[in-house]
Amino acid sequence: MPDRNISKSVVKRLPVYLRILDQLIQRKIDLVSSKELSNESGFTAEQIRKDLAYFGAFGTRGAGYNTVYLRERIVKIIGLDKRIETVIIGAGNLGTALTRYNSSKNPYVDVVAVFDQDPRLIGKQIGEIEISALSELPEYINSNNIKVAIIAVPAGAAQEVADIVVEAGVKAILNFAPVKLRVPDDIHVHNADLTIELQSLIYYSSGEEERLNRLKKEPDKGKSPKTLSLE
Repeated sequence: MPDRNISKSVVKRLPVYLRILDQLIQRKIDLVSSKELSNESGFTAEQIRKDLAYFGAFGTRGAGYNTVYLRERIVKIIGLDKRIETVIIGAGNLGTALTRYNSSKNPYVDVVAVFDQDPRLIGKQIGEIEISALSELPEYINSNNIKVAIIAVPAGAAQEVADIVVEAGVKAILNFAPVKLRVPDDIHVHNADLTIELQSLIYYSSGEEERLNRLKKEPDKGKSPKTLSLE
């Protein structure tokens, strides 16, 4: 692999390619072109070739990429050639859903423990996983060398949880809490704000042109009288 920093955008696209390759292999497709990967992913063929070129030459001009070989290489590049163990903090509706989904849909990552501070939840089961007390989290992370944590707690508790997992040795956090976490520079955080994603999606759910025209016709009450007089 080249001795340089790879952008976060490239890293985020790799799992998309991996998912497509898994699907192609299941369909017993041996070769795939960058154009076909583009059709499946929504990224341009040029972008895909550029992304993969950061890590080596995997394709043959005119023939495309061998799906099995490219999948194996991407798995190793990401670090999924051995199953990754992660913990979820927050056993509410979202944490429960993530745990159940991971158990059946994610072939590369294992949720091995779930933690919560609500005494009504501690001791209950999510599938085969028993919910543990939050107080047990640091020792569990240390004892099991956990490097990835998923935070699915309310915004008010997220920073405290982040501090706990970072202090215990976690290096990467997937944060579902609607708040920006303050972490050291060497800790990687990916934010998954479902509310923002849904609200931005709603923009496209109705007549965009009609809505913009309506806004243009409405008086701009936010402008000062001085600004209005200059127009």
